[in-house]
Amino acid sequence: MAIPIRQHPRNSRVFEFRGKPLVLVCATEHYGAVINRPFDFAKYLADAHEKQQTLTRLFMLFREQQSHCNPYSTCKPESPDYIAPYPRVGPEKALDWQPKFDLDAWNPEFFDRLHRFLSLASDYGIIVEVVLLSNTYGESVWNLNPLNAANTISDIESIPWTDYNTMRAPKLFERQLAHVRKIVEETNRYDNIFYEICNEPGGSFPGSSEHPTPQEVNAWQMAIAEVIRETEAGLPNKHMIAGQGAFIYEPWEQSSDLSFGDFVIDIVNMHPLPNTTYGGRGYHMGEFMSKQLRLREVRDYCLATRNESKPLNLDEDNVASQYKDPDGWTIHRKRAWATLMSGCHYDYIDFSIINYVEAGTPASQRHIRIWMKHLSAYIHAIDLAEARPLPDFVLGEPKHSVTCTLGIPGEEYHIYVADERELTEEGAGSPLVSEELIVNLPDGNYRVRCFDPATGLYSPSIRISGAAGTVIRLPDFQHDLTIRINVE
Repeated sequence: MAIPIRQHPRNSRVFEFRGKPLVLVCATEHYGAVINRPFDFAKYLADAHEKQQTLTRLFMLFREQQSHCNPYSTCKPESPDYIAPYPRVGPEKALDWQPKFDLDAWNPEFFDRLHRFLSLASDYGIIVEVVLLSNTYGESVWNLNPLNAANTISDIESIPWTDYNTMRAPKLFERQLAHVRKIVEETNRYDNIFYEICNEPGGSFPGSSEHPTPQEVNAWQMAIAEVIRETEAGLPNKHMIAGQGAFIYEPWEQSSDLSFGDFVIDIVNMHPLPNTTYGGRGYHMGEFMSKQLRLREVRDYCLATRNESKPLNLDEDNVASQYKDPDGWTIHRKRAWATLMSGCHYDYIDFSIINYVEAGTPASQRHIRIWMKHLSAYIHAIDLAEARPLPDFVLGEPKHSVTCTLGIPGEEYHIYVADERELTEEGAGSPLVSEELIVNLPDGNYRVRCFDPATGLYSPSIRISGAAGTVIRLPDFQHDLTIRINVE
């Protein structure tokens, strides 16, 4: 039996899958491929495979609503098209005007789609993050949940949405545990999955001292993790668990120290947002749907955590994902490259992928989708088991730029150089001309090539001699460029 994806034994910050090092990188649909009936996930996975995407997320229960800053997606199915793990039996109507759910039965259609999705993803070698539960965010989204008492014929407490990620309601909590056990039992056979406890858990919602604290939400998460471990104890495979410690709504803080510490997870999933804190410092990685680049902050946060033993996945980057245009896509290309070249993993929601457009639009195919293919091909050509971030390698950056270096000292160096100017800054997007890069290259002879992240093409190589303070004159470039240095 194949060993499920795991941390690489020689580099705990990357993964090993089917005997090879792996980095998680994707421009993925919005996680509703199974719950949204019209979505043809075979077309989506075929394109993801062709684009060398290594990850996709999959929500098991959560259903979202479209809003002014959160466009239509597979996670927002029309009510008749929503497929839950539970069957709709009625005759009473749920709050979405469809028949109510029976929580004492399982829905064969859901599990048939789930197994077909996971099997096909396995055939393609795509990792699936199976997201068991989620924040419910507010009353309107909570009204769509099968575990809302108003939506079921089964016996369950009526609660405010803020209590969903807690153990306050014993009957609801037992339903959540039964859901987790069922998903884990059904999916244990697959080597291409890991579990996430809860998407975006949060506490201390403003307005009442009665709202759950982050500590209470974390206790609930630990109980869920314990059930995952207990369920798998008697099953053939043992899978990794991803997640994060609960954030604080007000004053907003997304701390990652607990997540990297003794918390019950193997993979740290952090959404790149403002005031994401680590080691006493906050990192402003961009407002939600803001079209901000904030590239240096992304780089610095990734590098700050580089000595931690758990992999860091910048899970669900939405800083510009609603902007389905070259500006928005270029922002995410840069953030993806900076993340991976700093030794971490990256997930971007591609909102061009929806029902009946399962491979994205012609424009997204020409831009973000092919760009992510170039990135995946490039990163997986590096010896990831041995490569590490080298933050002291670059001694001098070109103006208006940020650099990230990944390499194996004495063998190979990969330097990503990107224009860090925001769209609102003067000169943003204009070419960088005749710039110099100063690097701390050991003595020796090297070959240097340039790689274009937009075209996927290399320049011819040149020979250079190494020394501390080696100057590399860059060709003119727009937005970003990667320099590859190999010892002769």
